[in-house]
This record gives sequence, structure tokens and C-alpha cells, in this order.
Amino acid sequence: MPYAPSHNDPLAPYRAKRDFDLTSEPRGAARKRSAGRFVVQEHHASHLHWDFRLEMDGVLASWAVPKGPSLDSAIKRLAVQVEDHPVDYIGFSGSIPNGSYGAGEVMIWDQGTYQLADLVNPAASRAAGHLHLVLFGRILRGGFSLIRMGGSSGSGGRNWLLIKKFDAQAQPGWKMPVQRRVVRSDLV
Repeated sequence: MPYAPSHNDPLAPYRAKRDFDLTSEPRGAARKRSAGRFVVQEHHASHLHWDFRLEMDGVLASWAVPKGPSLDSAIKRLAVQVEDHPVDYIGFSGSIPNGSYGAGEVMIWDQGTYQLADLVNPAASRAAGHLHLVLFGRILRGGFSLIRMGGSSGSGGRNWLLIKKFDAQAQPGWKMPVQRRVVRSDLV
């Protein structure tokens, strides 16, 4: 079954995994209405990965992307849906202490705004398993799709593919820069 946030408290799974006496991660609260920003955080945890987060419905819908996003439209990246994060997490960078969930360094790798390419409601598109986005970031620009995988490869509906659309911003042969530090902006 696909990940479905609780309507009562969509951040309960996020809070249950963290000890806020130990971590500097934001406790946050779901907001009534918020949408339109994204962030990609480079996360040096037990395994290096990139966290792709979209602001929608008062939270950050979140996916862990093991190899990071790509600007090469021929590359399909696995994106594993994880628990929603508070909108305040959009500006988080720092250390998550050893022994804590997700222990390691978190850096903002890219950030910006997004629009849905098909002008559909983000929550409905997410529930249906396909988000067609236009990103306006410092690094990630242009069309992208997040498509939920089905069948045995779907891992309970949590496995998605992140795919760069073939457009003017696509860069064939593009390689992921590791440990790229992006200065936070006034979008945060």
C-alpha cells in the first residue's frame, strides 16, 4: 500500500522517529496551506543519498534518492518515498547526532520553486502516483516526473522513479556533483 499521511497529524511518523532533545531537526507543525517550494538535501547518513522534498498540503512530501537527481533525461533514478517532513525542514542543514534516526551531515544541495506541469492538485497527483513537475532551482531546472512503480518492484508503493524530461534544460551525460554546498537563499 502506498505511503498515506494521516489526516489528523501528517507529521506523526516524522516525530515518532526523532528525539528532539538530541537532534536540531525542526519539530515543525503541518500548515494549513503551503505549496510551491522544493529542496534537495545531500544527506551523508549510513549511506549517501539525496532527499528530494516538495512543499504541498502543509508538509514536505519527501523521497530519498540514493544516486541523486539527474539532469540527463536518459537516466531514471530510484526515489523511495519516506515520511512527510515539516515545512520548516526546507531550510535545515547541519548534523544529526550519532544514535539518532538519519544520523549524519545534511546540506542544502539545491532549492527553488516548482509548478505542476499538468495543473492538477499536488495531493491528488501524489495519491495517483504521478507528479509532473517544472522545477525552478539553481541546479534542477525544467521538467521532471515522479512516477510510482507498481508490482513487486513497488515495495509497498514507496518506490518511485525520478526522471528528467527531455527539454532545453536536459544535459546528456551529466554527472552528479557530490558535496556541493549551496548557499541558503531567501526562499527558506
